[in-house]
Amino acid sequence: MRGSATAPTSTPGRRPARAAAGTLAAAALLLPLLAAAPAPADSSDGGLQRAFAAAAAEYHVPQSVLLGVSYLQSRWDGHGGAPSVTGGYGPMHLTDARTALASVPHHSEGTEDARGDEARPALHPTAEIPDPAELPARLRTLPKAAELTGLPAEELRTDEAANIAGGAALLAAAQRELGEPLSEDPADWYGAVARFSGADDTATAAAYANDVYDVLRTGAERVTDSGQPVALAARPGLVPDTAQLGRTGLRAASDANTECPPSVACEWIPAPYEEFGDGDYGNHDLGDRPASQRIRYIVVHDTEGGWDGVINLVQDPTYVSWNYSLRSTDGHIAQHVKAKDVAWHAGNWYVNAESVGLEHEGFLAQPDAWYTEAMYRASARLVKYLADRYDIPLDRQHILGHDTVPGPTTGTIPGMHTDPGPYWDWRHYFELLGRPLQRTGPRNGDSVVTILPEYAANRPVYTGCTAKGVPCPAHGSSEVRLYSDHDENSALIKDIGLGTTPTTGVNDLSSRVSTGQQFAVADRWGDWTAIWYLGQKAWFRNPEEQPTAVASTGKLVTPKEGVASVPVYGRAYPEAAAYPAGVPKQAVSPLPYKLLAGQRYVAGGQVPGEYYYAVTFTTDSHRVVIGKDLYYEIQFGHRVAFVRAADVQVVPSAG
Repeated sequence: MRGSATAPTSTPGRRPARAAAGTLAAAALLLPLLAAAPAPADSSDGGLQRAFAAAAAEYHVPQSVLLGVSYLQSRWDGHGGAPSVTGGYGPMHLTDARTALASVPHHSEGTEDARGDEARPALHPTAEIPDPAELPARLRTLPKAAELTGLPAEELRTDEAANIAGGAALLAAAQRELGEPLSEDPADWYGAVARFSGADDTATAAAYANDVYDVLRTGAERVTDSGQPVALAARPGLVPDTAQLGRTGLRAASDANTECPPSVACEWIPAPYEEFGDGDYGNHDLGDRPASQRIRYIVVHDTEGGWDGVINLVQDPTYVSWNYSLRSTDGHIAQHVKAKDVAWHAGNWYVNAESVGLEHEGFLAQPDAWYTEAMYRASARLVKYLADRYDIPLDRQHILGHDTVPGPTTGTIPGMHTDPGPYWDWRHYFELLGRPLQRTGPRNGDSVVTILPEYAANRPVYTGCTAKGVPCPAHGSSEVRLYSDHDENSALIKDIGLGTTPTTGVNDLSSRVSTGQQFAVADRWGDWTAIWYLGQKAWFRNPEEQPTAVASTGKLVTPKEGVASVPVYGRAYPEAAAYPAGVPKQAVSPLPYKLLAGQRYVAGGQVPGEYYYAVTFTTDSHRVVIGKDLYYEIQFGHRVAFVRAADVQVVPSAG
């Protein structure tokens, strides 16, 4: 929130505001303001790097510690002075979140049945928006930095160098509060770094500090979003004084109930399994996975709401749940539903029954409400842990966005959710997963491509972030736009399932592909590549000097010889003979799409038709139905889909 309040220029115990005629170090921190936007230092002279050095010297904080903390907060980006998901500003992510909790989580919108099974009616709980009057300390670090530095709050929000100075002042204050000297040795700052996280428990604070010291040991170097080159030299032998954690005064947080890796901070906040009136119950189903059925997918969501409101919602015993929530400020994780049980989160019962859902604190249509590096890293560690535990491949056919989950029936397609949206950085996420997306086929391969734009440089125009038709702020994106011809003036590709004219709307998935998705090449023309997409030839710009896709290999499916078209499904159905007595047979319901002769689609794996019958509170009638009929999951459009193996033939890609 952009306020106008400023700190007093003279208060006992407070550092005086800087004068225009200050020292050279102070002058380096004062960057001119142009209206409400930041004016970063000239990238050609390493201005931001000098700002870190000046702030470190002024507040007697090791420069490497200041750089390491900032990297974990923002990867040194300033985001043009725009706030993050939780109202954090600038390279140090100083928080002033007085308006960060004012949105309703997306599961309360009423556009999608989170359970995704017509065997039960959909209910939509009412979210309780928390009172922002009493925000936790982790969401109020910018006002504290203003007190410590004497700088106006607006300057800390919009001036990157001032923001860095505010972060340095907070670190120094935390060090003094711990009774530790303002040492030049970065090993002596572990406790202050842990406190800087804003966490109120030792596990979260330690996970955050450990990540910072991992950055210090490995080093980092990148050009920021304002064109500033910043580098942190590696110190591979650095061993911090972790014993300081015991003197931070934070509460202990050891929770044996959770299913999380030891490298993250995780607490158990259970989603209630309760019965309420007329035999209805919520907000998940008890199961016995993976003994009863495989866990094949991990679904990435964003919350469309602040942490407290989301935690309140998942504890509502009515009709929505997910397995884990992740907090933006420090990467803290809360688990709500055990992996053995089935959460109601994805809007497709088949996917729910075979997936784990992760909600990340964030907003799809606010491109500058950026996610912190701390949350990305915690999420990646959790996903790696789950993928290893349940043998889930680390690819975009199995690590799904909510926006790539198919509607289970034709009628559900328009109401399916579109999070985490075009601003989630899938490329960086897979790097953190240890499975970077890259070219795997011959350089000029003509069979398969992986969508892989450079996130920061890829800036398609979206509309509708603030109002219908109004352009969103220019911003990096993971997604690439599709056209009906090799011409940006041609019509956008249409999704007949949506039944609407395609637009550039931020929530319109008609004509977009996402980083990491793989498609069969249909044609090429100069700088343009065509792929098979929703039964059509779809074109996107793919110039050699700035490619948006790279050559890959993969398993392709196409209709069997002599078959003109193949039905496409939103789930894999068991055949009628597989259903035991007492379990109603699902009506086989194809989607309104066709896989046509001569077209090819990348297959993500072969799966049996499955159905988890669970419509009662007591589990004695629950059954897992697994058929003999096999399906291929395919990347058919923006969302995945399924085709019967009996209808198609497999064609290996070239290379």
